[in-house]
Amino acid sequence: MLGKHYAMMVLSWHSFSYAGRALESFSGHPGSTCVSPVEEQFKAMKLFFAAAFLATVTLAQVPHQHHPPSSEEYAKVLEDPARDEWQKPHEVVTALDLKPAETIADIGAGTGYFARRFANHAGKVYAVDIDAKLLAIAGDKAPANLETVLAAPDDPRLPARTIDTIFFCDVLHHIENRPAYYAKLAMALKKGGRIVVIDFYKKDLPVGPPPAMKVSDEQVIAEFQQAGFAVSKRLETLPYQYYLFFEKR
Repeated sequence: MLGKHYAMMVLSWHSFSYAGRALESFSGHPGSTCVSPVEEQFKAMKLFFAAAFLATVTLAQVPHQHHPPSSEEYAKVLEDPARDEWQKPHEVVTALDLKPAETIADIGAGTGYFARRFANHAGKVYAVDIDAKLLAIAGDKAPANLETVLAAPDDPRLPARTIDTIFFCDVLHHIENRPAYYAKLAMALKKGGRIVVIDFYKKDLPVGPPPAMKVSDEQVIAEFQQAGFAVSKRLETLPYQYYLFFEKR
């Protein structure tokens, strides 16, 4: 719906720009100091359409970001009980086979949907996110082995060579310069560590962002290969998402 309104606004704006040039020609020249009532009316309409155009562009960007307007609303999305039906958290955690002495970092942990579950199996859990409000929820009444980390968009801010497993779920498409980000992840991994990625298939699905926003499994594999990682395992247990395990070559 926003796309349709956006297209209509663009067409309207171009139409009024064209009308403005025609009106200037009719008035004599663009810099004329004689202002007619028609010109005054046109200027008012032009300002209106400019404001409406900017508002439409801003609104159109909200769904593209795949993030509700507030952290509170996003928290409701992340913790929606209906999510369990397709996210299958028990199956995801079981497949990770976490060890009691293991350290895992959940990148883009949000409210701690997975991080809290990891804390029941791993020795240490880092819940990493760039949203302080979501991390406050993740850290509220969290077990002692769960530590929140306020990251930067381009840096997970993890201690070097301390992580056994780095976990992503529906996060990679938010990261702009992924090759540089992968290099920082590699620095945080212990020798023999792994990176696990869950993300939506790049197609129309009943959940998740639009296909244009998604990163395909083929692209993710290619990017990690360029970063020096290889696929060690692939699971097909989730209905809408690929589940990939990477290890350093």
